[in-house]
Amino acid sequence: MITLAVDCMGGDHGPRVTLAACRQFLEHHPDARLLLVGLPDSLQAFAHDRAVIVPASEVVAMDDPVEVALRKKKDSSMRVAIQQVKDGAAAAAVSAGNTGALMAIARYLLKTLDGIDRPAIATQLPNATGGATTVLDLGANVDCSAEHLLQFAVMGSALVSVLQEGGEPTVGLLNIGEEVIKGSEVIKKAGELLRSAAKSGDLNFFGNVEGNDIFKGTVDIVVCDGFVGNVALKASEGVASMIIGALKTEFSRHIFTKMAAIIAYPILKALMKRMDYRRYNGAALLGLRGLVFKSHGSADAMAFEQALNRAYDAARNNLLDRVRTRIAHAAPLLVPADAQPQPGVAATAQ
Repeated sequence: MITLAVDCMGGDHGPRVTLAACRQFLEHHPDARLLLVGLPDSLQAFAHDRAVIVPASEVVAMDDPVEVALRKKKDSSMRVAIQQVKDGAAAAAVSAGNTGALMAIARYLLKTLDGIDRPAIATQLPNATGGATTVLDLGANVDCSAEHLLQFAVMGSALVSVLQEGGEPTVGLLNIGEEVIKGSEVIKKAGELLRSAAKSGDLNFFGNVEGNDIFKGTVDIVVCDGFVGNVALKASEGVASMIIGALKTEFSRHIFTKMAAIIAYPILKALMKRMDYRRYNGAALLGLRGLVFKSHGSADAMAFEQALNRAYDAARNNLLDRVRTRIAHAAPLLVPADAQPQPGVAATAQ
């Protein structure tokens, strides 16, 4: 039985969406159990033999500053849900709440894994191959060192090895060109570290990739800093919504396009399904001593259920242990350059 802790109060819609998603999830996963965390009065109508209500007296609002969520709302549904993971009561926590607050609380309660300086947010974006490209970081870290980008690549490889079967996932470093001489000094150094990691067998490094490679499906994983990753995520969601909306509008405007739509309906339906970002909802907070998944704040029941599915798959496939194993193997490369002992200089005891 895999147990997930759900922050039922988070997101733009709260229990109206999260509880509907939880019910669907339980129907599809007979070996799963849910801890529904939130205000008891808002959850008491939900009844299921594999769901238990865990009370919380506060809610982190979507516009709450991180300091308020972390230091003042110590009995929030978000914090209580993550506490279930820390206490071992749940294998993973899922929330659609404030991203900054979720990352801060998760990092405070769970701490980072040895060898990881900063957790990263990773999710999948649909690509032209019919699959998805995993991108990280998506906003947790705006300024990243080369060592941080290497850490993201190691953690992302562990995540994708859980999500897909067969072969070592390929990793690309997002850059302004494929050539190794391009990019900032941080990107150039990150490329050197990633090539070294490939030689030591820690990664399957493809090389530099450009923004369009995310959607071509050139590689399984694209590594970048959080500023660039978040822009790419929001842009992809906007483009997908625009295309789907334009198709619906155009095919309802004229009799001839309506007829064409009827003929092409199976193809159009498949295209819209592939581009529906709700199917890819659920971002992993990687690098923590516990599993936490972030749902989009505006997620509907279908999208939130996808986030629950991702948390379930990660727990069932021992994602945390896989990340630990990869980090331990790549440990010599993950140490920041300024923390490495200089030749001929003895390390001093701390």
